Parts: sequence; structure tokens; C-alpha cells
Amino acid sequence: MPRRPAALLTVLALALTGCGAHVTGGGKDRPAAGHRPVTVENCGVRTTYDTVPRRVVTNDVGITEIMFALGLENRMAGYAMPDDRGDLDAVPWKAAYGKVPWLSKKALTKEMVLDARADLVFAGWNYGFGEDNGLTPAALRKLGIGSYVLTESCHHGRDNGARGVLPPLEALYTDLTALGKIFHVEDRAAALVKKYRGQVAEAAAQAPAPGRRPSVFLYDDGRDKPLTAGRYAGPHDIIGKAGGVNVMADLKDSWTTVGWETVVARDPDVIVINDYGDTSAARKKAFLMSYPPLAGVSAVKHHRIYVMDYAELVESPRNPAAVGALARYLRGLKAAG
Repeated sequence: MPRRPAALLTVLALALTGCGAHVTGGGKDRPAAGHRPVTVENCGVRTTYDTVPRRVVTNDVGITEIMFALGLENRMAGYAMPDDRGDLDAVPWKAAYGKVPWLSKKALTKEMVLDARADLVFAGWNYGFGEDNGLTPAALRKLGIGSYVLTESCHHGRDNGARGVLPPLEALYTDLTALGKIFHVEDRAAALVKKYRGQVAEAAAQAPAPGRRPSVFLYDDGRDKPLTAGRYAGPHDIIGKAGGVNVMADLKDSWTTVGWETVVARDPDVIVINDYGDTSAARKKAFLMSYPPLAGVSAVKHHRIYVMDYAELVESPRNPAAVGALARYLRGLKAAG
């Protein structure tokens, strides 16, 4: 109760100072004087940003590092991120992490956004944004706060819970390009996209021929049912460009669960572990190696289990380098075989 007056003042301030993002077609919003409005398509919705955002709040590591890669840390009011996202001192954006406030070790909430006096929230569906927590672009718009949705997380449709509408690496390039326009750093964004495409092409050029590529299963976590990556999650493109075949490529979703019987039936040559969360990669590997239903799976029989960092596997600037690292591992298997 004592916070309610302050929150009301914050809402009013945001309504006056927000970035002016609005869905086009309403006819009521007008761009602020002296600013060139920018319109981009984000998850199928054309959205106009009347001013350059100055107090951006992000959710989680990949989204935060997209902003850092674009050199936009001075446009940020903070980020929310669990503390299990690896060694942030070893990344190219160490200095940026030192400048931008770490708002919370939990997912974003509307209260955090208001307290940070954000004028734009950059998050994803089920990845910061969600109907259950009341943090949606529509709800933020009513408060005068803009939003940008991570393309990897786009819903197929309003009533469809499945996520993903583009190949994962194209989603990364799409977001870099769109954010480059919104923040007027188009040249910087174009240079990053060119660099990342070059890194991926270099790794892909050394991949085995299609008929000789190892099959790969991405294991995120889960005992009763494993969480894995369909064709719209980052690992699908990372595996494919590195010279492997995602055994769950037919799943028209990003991150989703399957049954262990499906994993056994598809008999992957390699299992990639997503290293994050309360369960360590070592414990995940121990589980896979000791779980009786998997005993006959090729990856388990031949101890072909490879660990990758969470931030390499969700949409982030780390994806292109991750392609190269996995490609080297897969080539090593080929040479050993």
C-alpha cells in the first residue's frame, strides 16, 4: 500500500517520457517533434518507435548481450538475469556488464520495469514477457512503455503456444538489423551481421557431406521428459551449420519437451548438454550415462556427449562462435572414426 502513490507517479512520468513505441494503424499516436520515427516489423507486428529509447531493460543473458554487441549499454537502465549464466568476466562485454545495473536474479516483472523507469523492454515470450505475469507489450503500451520481442520467441499465432517463425540465426540477424534501425546504429548492426555470417559460413564450409553428418540431440534438462530444441531454437541452426543433424528438426517449435522413447527411437550419434540451471552439466551427463532407457543409444554407448554454455544456445551474439566450436568437435569425431 505505501508504494502505490510512488508507482502512480512513475506511470505518469513514463507516459510522458517513454520512447513512444506504438503499433501502427491506430491513428491516435503522433511522433514527438524533432525525432525521426522508425517502423519495424517485430513478430509480425509493425511497430513505430517515435524516439530513440534511453532506458532499456532486458531479460536474460542473450538479449542483454545483443544490446551490448550493438554498443548500446549507455541506453540501458538494467537487466534481469539468474546468476547461473556462466563467467561473465570472460566475455567480450565485461565492461558493459560493469556499467549496467543488474536489477534482479529472477525474470523481469512489471514492478521492476516501473522501478527502473524503463522506456523500452526487450524480452521474449515465456522469456520475460508472459500473459501469466501481466508483462506483455500491450500492458506496457498502456503505461507509455515501448517493447521489442526477441524473434526466436515469436508465437506462431495468437492462440498457438508454439514459438519461432524464422530459422534461429536469421532471427538473430533480424533482431540486430531491427534494433540497429530503432537506435540509429544501422552501420554497426550491418557490420555485426556481416561478421557473424562470415563466422558461420567458415564453419559450415568445413562440415561433412550431408550423407555423413552425425545426428545430434540437444538435452536441456528434465528427467521424466527432456526439454529440447525444435527447428526454431538456436541449437537447431548451430547443430546444422556445424555439420550435424538435429534429431528433433521436425518439431515446429523452439524450446519444447519430448518423450524419452522418441530420443531412443531416433538414436542420436551425439548429445549436446545445455549447461545452466541448478543441475550442473556433470550431473546431467551422469544422468544420461546411467539412465537405463538410453543405454542402447549411440551417443551414450560411445560417450559422445558435448557440453555447451546456455548463452551459446539461446539467441545471442555468442551463436556464431558456438557454431565453430561445435563444428570442431564434430570434425574430431569424424577423424577419430
